[in-house]
Amino acid sequence: MLAIMACGGNSGMGAQSISDAPDTAFKLATFISNGNERVGLVLGERILDISAASEHLVSEAELSSMSIPHEMRALIEEYATVKGRLYQIANYFGETGTDGQAFAYDIGDISIQAPIKYPWNVLAAAANYKAHAVGMDDGEAEEQGGRRGFTAALVDSIVPERDAPVLFAKSPRSCIIGPGEPYYIPPGRDRIDWEGEMAIIIGKRAYLVSNEDAHNYVFGYSIMYDLSDRGGRIREVSMFPGPNWFDGKSINRGAPFGPYIVPKEFLPNHANLRLVTRVNGKIMQDQTTADLIWNEANLIRYATSILMLYPGDVISTGTPAGTGAERGEFLHPGDVVTIELEGVGILETPIEAYQDDVTH
Repeated sequence: MLAIMACGGNSGMGAQSISDAPDTAFKLATFISNGNERVGLVLGERILDISAASEHLVSEAELSSMSIPHEMRALIEEYATVKGRLYQIANYFGETGTDGQAFAYDIGDISIQAPIKYPWNVLAAAANYKAHAVGMDDGEAEEQGGRRGFTAALVDSIVPERDAPVLFAKSPRSCIIGPGEPYYIPPGRDRIDWEGEMAIIIGKRAYLVSNEDAHNYVFGYSIMYDLSDRGGRIREVSMFPGPNWFDGKSINRGAPFGPYIVPKEFLPNHANLRLVTRVNGKIMQDQTTADLIWNEANLIRYATSILMLYPGDVISTGTPAGTGAERGEFLHPGDVVTIELEGVGILETPIEAYQDDVTH
């Protein structure tokens, strides 16, 4: 607890202290204002430039000076050191308000970016909701090259603590786009799908992590759109059975991400959050994260049994039932996909036709 003296626009508070405990919930975002990219702390419909807000408390409340990272991945890496100051910022401005502060912006007046630009790793889980797995099974699984093709009939025999999920990787630099940025449908691709997902953000280096210790390695939660091409490209001759996952999942701009990250201390019900995907306002997916087959602990334990994860890395946890592939419907230019995760926010992605001048 650090004492402050009332001054400036805060004279109504009187002398008091600023708690450095997580008393006021906040979200984190990366945003651009006046051409500068900044890391922001979100309180309601306002966003504060964290570095400037901290300096304000140094000058106005006589707190000690502290260096705050200007990039989200670095902020996550140093969170154990700086989180007390973030709590102080949230507690102070949550009570006094942000009116008249040059470092506080209305969210509608600035450009929210993908929260992490860019993670070292983006992993995503396939068929991690039972109803989705069942909906994707066409009943025609066959033995291919001595191995069975996909069949949801096996889902009831899965023991998540014993059996491995299917994870795939997306290229962070090529796939991640921010909230409101369009996805451009490439020529000849007419089976572009919607898949709304909760994203787990890793908080510290994680390797060979147990189920019991997994949550200690989580920083927070966000939203990812696992944008998928359900058609892919036909392989006339292949030594490998099944679809080409790289072709269908690692498509350019195929990982819209954001708008916010909620630190885990402010989302204790992460295991039971409502996840809703809408296309042009129509609900297509509506389940809760309680329906995951492999939960947070299972996913982290399995992923880190194979490779090391780093602060800011993302595990996208899989999508509920109701995808386009299950419905036989796909996206077209002019459509808008919105993904809403309880307690986190809404990620919106317009769908447009490819343009020759698009460079990313």
